[in-house]
Amino acid sequence: MIRIGNYLIVILLSICSTSSFLKAQVFNSDDSSFAAGTPKTGRLWGYAFGDYAIKAHSDSMVRGGANQYTGMKESENAFAFRRIYLGYDYNISKKFSTEILLAAEDNVTHTNAAGNTTTSGDLLTNNKYTFYIKYANLRWRNIWRGTDLILGQSMTPAFSANSERVWGYRSVERTVADIRRTPSFDLGVSLQGRFDNEGNYGYDLMVGNGTSAVPENNKFKWFYGDLWASFFDKKLKIQLYGDYERLNWTNSWHHARNMVKAFIGYADKLYALGAEGFINHGQNDVAGISGSSADTLNADALGLSFFGRASILPGKLMAFSRIDFFNPDRHYDNQKYETYQGFSSHYDPNTKEKFITAGLDFTPVGNVHIIPNVWYNSYDGRQANLTGVEKHDYDLVYRLTFHYVFGK
Repeated sequence: MIRIGNYLIVILLSICSTSSFLKAQVFNSDDSSFAAGTPKTGRLWGYAFGDYAIKAHSDSMVRGGANQYTGMKESENAFAFRRIYLGYDYNISKKFSTEILLAAEDNVTHTNAAGNTTTSGDLLTNNKYTFYIKYANLRWRNIWRGTDLILGQSMTPAFSANSERVWGYRSVERTVADIRRTPSFDLGVSLQGRFDNEGNYGYDLMVGNGTSAVPENNKFKWFYGDLWASFFDKKLKIQLYGDYERLNWTNSWHHARNMVKAFIGYADKLYALGAEGFINHGQNDVAGISGSSADTLNADALGLSFFGRASILPGKLMAFSRIDFFNPDRHYDNQKYETYQGFSSHYDPNTKEKFITAGLDFTPVGNVHIIPNVWYNSYDGRQANLTGVEKHDYDLVYRLTFHYVFGK
């Protein structure tokens, strides 16, 4: 009886604690009321997207690095989630708010014809899908007029608030800078400001580890900054972005990188158009190899992206397309050097890439999307005297993507 009594006391205390918590906190799925900063209001939200994908053709040289279909065998097919989000936003007061976001992303593991295993994503050691902490931060609103201070793990200024939103199909593919793994989030401190009351002009500054959710393992930090502007009732958006990080810095080894990026896009309910381009300069970032000798060289990577979408049946059916061009080093010299070795993990200096996607977005009800689409990425080898599949080959995937949103 004593044990039963103890259990009942624990249960009652738990119920009382839960009741007090629910009374003190209002869960609200209405974006507008939450954004107003009403104290002690919270919002639980999330979304997910994934596909049924069929690999129609596979690059014979297994190029593509961390791309989601690198190494997937031709004719292989699979059902897979590529992202699941579960987030909670809470207004502590009118001045302070916080957010936490759990993410499970890109659970892709394939073995190619040569027996090489390629894994892309955030997996447990047994390759099971799991959540990790993507955002966890505290926002201090109007630390001075028009500027918020954000402490913790949060969105970077790189593309998430501008080009990704105008593109509108992260469920289909990352933006051109995101594919090359420019961090979309980082752990650090940020200032997010507006120059006018209407929110048409603003800036973002951030200093972070540069390692996203992975703990820092060096003394160098990643510096981010942008200026942005909106025109024509916020339909036209322009962004200028830059970042910088030292990778290694000694008397004999100065290794660093910095990106400069520009974006312009126009979006309304019926159509959208956008263009994005970057130059990513790598100081002492590649080695040009000729015979037994190697020269350490600078490299300038170029990326360009053009996209558009248009409504076919308003509110029900949208068509979209996009093309990207990526040159990992515009100074590449295949007459002087036999091959290049890159020091940055997401760039293969010996291969140009071209990415194309197109599809239809069927929306049976708001926040639910069924998206048949084509995913294509081609590879052009840059060394001298290449022929056949070494000179050119591609990955081609046919997909039926699903995407749904809740709480927003």
